[in-house]
Amino acid sequence: MPKKEVPVDHLQHYLPPGTGQQVMTYLHQYKVHLTITRGRKTILGDYRHRTHYDAHRISVNGNLNAYSFLITLLHELAHLLTFEAHTNRVQAHGAEWKKIYGELLFRFLQHKIFPADIEKELMQSLHNPAASSCAEEGLLRVLRNYDEKKEGHHLLEELPFGALFSIADGRIFRKGEKLRKRFKCEEVKTKKWYLFSPVYEVRRVASGE
Repeated sequence: MPKKEVPVDHLQHYLPPGTGQQVMTYLHQYKVHLTITRGRKTILGDYRHRTHYDAHRISVNGNLNAYSFLITLLHELAHLLTFEAHTNRVQAHGAEWKKIYGELLFRFLQHKIFPADIEKELMQSLHNPAASSCAEEGLLRVLRNYDEKKEGHHLLEELPFGALFSIADGRIFRKGEKLRKRFKCEEVKTKKWYLFSPVYEVRRVASGE
């Protein structure tokens, strides 16, 4: 999916039912240039503040499920609102951003638009949200329940000790022991060790591949 600006009437197809008008209120009020991108490996969304020559710009990955899309969009809108209130005088994911993002989430949570499992995880992080939903393991687990299922793909924590798996760039690893919060895994080709989040999505590999 190439990067493209999304027509207003198409945006609702990326969002949970009943949320389009609320989202559009913010986009219109702050004259946001919203684009939908192909799935990016390292980020889910991005915000660029307005300048004398350009409007606020937000991009969100178009391959996200509707709930992940909305949460990511609210994350980026919180950056916009933080910039409007404080310009560049505060940290990107500091106390000011956390307060604004928490307030945004709460407004949407009040309308009961999220399934119970997602709502529970969001409520738990409302007052101290992480810099990314990818950093909140509980939220990532439940959001994955609403993704399209991909055959052969699992969360790393679901694989048994010693299982082989590949990641997006094709490298193959063997799952090792858990060290505190992450799994120690050996890259088969180089014998180097890496640490992986338990909720990292991988493809299981048969021993003969």
